[in-house]
Amino acid sequence: MLPSIHGQWIFHPSHDVELLNMNVDEIKACIPHRSPFLWLDEVTEISADRIVAMPVFQGHYPDFPVFPGVLQCEACFQAGAVLISKLISVEDAQVPVVTRQNNTQFRRLIRPGETIQMEVELTERLANAFYLKGRVSVSGKVTARLEFVCTTTTIE
Repeated sequence: MLPSIHGQWIFHPSHDVELLNMNVDEIKACIPHRSPFLWLDEVTEISADRIVAMPVFQGHYPDFPVFPGVLQCEACFQAGAVLISKLISVEDAQVPVVTRQNNTQFRRLIRPGETIQMEVELTERLANAFYLKGRVSVSGKVTARLEFVCTTTTIE
């Protein structure tokens, strides 16, 4: 594991980068999302092409709380944005935006009390386009899968 200094990572081209327990403040330093639209609570693992994160889960529908599929997708997008933020220079004022979503499948509902884990993998990069696969699971069982593409744009 490479050293980190207050959430800033020291990269070495011959090593995978890993950081455990990235907190909300460190996530906010990577992406512009804020409450009530920040869906990530913690990053538990990250490398040059993969991130594992835990989302915030407050539920939906008063009498039948679930974590909606659309928010599962958004949480994967945000995890992908954190991963991309480690691959591009923050000084360039670039932010990833989703430009495509394909092959989305929802397998089961997520209910309160369940621990959600998201894995997002970078499968290809072409210039400023990042091709990613997302997988949301509870207790090792897949709740959603999706493929998506992000491109970077300059913050104005």
